[in-house]
Amino acid sequence: MDALRTAIGYAQSAQRIDRLLLSKELRTDAGRLLLERYGELIDLSASGQLAMRRMFNEHLARVEWDEWQFPVRLYPFTSSGTDRSVAIAADVAFGRPVLARGGITTAAIVDRLDAGESEAEIAADYDLSIEDIEVAALYERAA
Repeated sequence: MDALRTAIGYAQSAQRIDRLLLSKELRTDAGRLLLERYGELIDLSASGQLAMRRMFNEHLARVEWDEWQFPVRLYPFTSSGTDRSVAIAADVAFGRPVLARGGITTAAIVDRLDAGESEAEIAADYDLSIEDIEVAALYERAA
């Protein structure tokens, strides 16, 4: 709470923002408050230091937005880091992680693997590749 108060105080005094928590420019990352201003990311938690924009953009690129700029789907980082095999959306499987291709929850795949079924059997049942099954299992077990 102290860090939040400090960030709000800095935003009010140095950036002239009265209602920081309602600002469209407000971003968060790993417990830090960031402000996107004039093409730069300002770390409000660190009294205005510039944040690492490239890393932040890599995370934002994993979010799918609708026409009203509302986040609707997240593609979390998986073992390969670049694919979009696993997706999380509030309107699919109650927000549980699913395979983007097929919509099967990663938990359902792991449950079947834990029950002794082979990756090939599961892949055949859902018309998926063995790589899809492996990604789902790795993601679910790491989460």
